[in-house]
Amino acid sequence: MCEPVHEVVHEVIMHRRSVRSYEPAAIPDAVLLEILEAGRQAPSAANRQPWHFVVVRDPERRRDLAEACNGQSWLADAGALVVALGLPEISGRWYMVDVAIAMENMVIAAASHNLGTCWIGAFNEEAVKSVVKAPPEARVIAVTPIGVPKGAWPSPRPRKAFGEVFSAEAFGQPLVLA
Repeated sequence: MCEPVHEVVHEVIMHRRSVRSYEPAAIPDAVLLEILEAGRQAPSAANRQPWHFVVVRDPERRRDLAEACNGQSWLADAGALVVALGLPEISGRWYMVDVAIAMENMVIAAASHNLGTCWIGAFNEEAVKSVVKAPPEARVIAVTPIGVPKGAWPSPRPRKAFGEVFSAEAFGQPLVLA
């Protein structure tokens, strides 16, 4: 019997971790396609879809991209790197949020396959754009590796208490749920 979808989704979200060490293993095309499709299906303001994603699997290009990400050489070990590009001319006000939503869909989909990711925001934008040959108008929003974690799955990191991040009706008012 299948678990209800909400339980499965919640379990995957709770299981997701930022992974910074990868086995040099390829990701099967069918799995990568499923992960990318999760991003393509993301919601966006007025359904404008102001994004483009460059999937980098070539080892030399992965090394170049890792260097463009402030020398984070461990990135090159992952089976693929995804560069998330925002297209401001399509949705000037919302493109960064829309791209972030699509990337998070991919991150969650990767976690459902026990693949690691790590949201990378430390990069030289012009260097990343050069590696992936992005057009001048595109903006690099984030990069993530997708790959098989090396060693044990990372332990959970501490999170703020529920009352520190949620309020009822107005900021700072306790939210009480049964």
